[in-house]
Amino acid sequence: MIRKLAIDGNAPAFPDGPPKWPSADDEVHDALATAFANGSWGVYEGPNCTAFRNELADFHSVKFAHLCCSGTMAVELALRGLSVGPDDEVILAAYDFAGNFRAICATGATPVLVDLAPDSWSMDVEQLQDAIGPNTKAIVASHLHGCELAIDAICEFAKSQGILVVEDACQAHGAKNGNKRAGTRGDVGVLSFGGSKLMSAGRGGAVLTNNELFYQRIKIYAGEGNDAFAMSELQAAVLRPQLAKLDERNAIRNQRVRLLLSDTKPIASVSPVRLPDVDGAVCYFKLPWLIADSNENSIDRSWVVAAAIAEGIQLGEGFRGFAKRSSRRCRKPVPLENAIMAAERTVMLHHPILLRPEQEVSLLAQTLSSIFQAMSERSETKN
Repeated sequence: MIRKLAIDGNAPAFPDGPPKWPSADDEVHDALATAFANGSWGVYEGPNCTAFRNELADFHSVKFAHLCCSGTMAVELALRGLSVGPDDEVILAAYDFAGNFRAICATGATPVLVDLAPDSWSMDVEQLQDAIGPNTKAIVASHLHGCELAIDAICEFAKSQGILVVEDACQAHGAKNGNKRAGTRGDVGVLSFGGSKLMSAGRGGAVLTNNELFYQRIKIYAGEGNDAFAMSELQAAVLRPQLAKLDERNAIRNQRVRLLLSDTKPIASVSPVRLPDVDGAVCYFKLPWLIADSNENSIDRSWVVAAAIAEGIQLGEGFRGFAKRSSRRCRKPVPLENAIMAAERTVMLHHPILLRPEQEVSLLAQTLSSIFQAMSERSETKN
């Protein structure tokens, strides 16, 4: 069934707008009240930071967890733990969060760009060999948009070349394939607890590792300036109850995504992410679709986003990526067509609605189908 769209003057599917995030949570409220009552909210290092550090390490089955002020700072600290610095090169996908590029530059190292794998939002492992140079020190490999990252293959390749891996799990809190969580297969892993993340403290991040030397380097660097990049006691307090609920909430999100994609009418000009074979192997912070090539069945991405927002759906554009950045700022040894395509054509659904009842997700599927169908018809009219 094709809905009459709000962008054309009809009633929106979700008149109250998208669900608020972070959502109301009694345990979070209680944690804040306790921190206020016992006075720990104002100390440099209180019981919640200590407990959350230990809980995070236990949850991920790693020896060490270092808390910090943001996911971007976590990436920089991870790189510094690997002794990345001036004259080094760090490989990353040309489509990724901008903070990862900046974190590499902050160490004095040079970013080296590789493409996305075909029909994917993940790094193309096949291009790594061509990207390596004499100064390559590390790879930053990101779990993005609920898309499976070939992290085992990346780590195997890196080990064979004597380079190190930063596994960015900022969008993949709790994802688990086999007995390993996202963020634990690389030499170091990073997490973000920014305001939109699956676990949110407004800001905050963490670095995970089993390597004591890397951990000590991170602590030494972070210790300069009296731990200038620290997580606050209040941030740790609100994250602890969210960590306890993470697996349960991820299971709901995974079920809702399967429902959403199965109920969304297939449109030739719109491609969704491929679902993993193993349930729980990915997490859905942003759920992506790739819209058609402008040279084939053109779709105006800005119209799609505007139509979704008019319906009360939190849909946005993908990352801008780095493929068009100056060669003075990075090295680009391989073609980057898929990354350019992703930057120009990706739309992403924000996760809060995935915790809503099934009937709302079915309405979401119906509404997105109507938007995609209407956009396809507009495209055909233009052409």
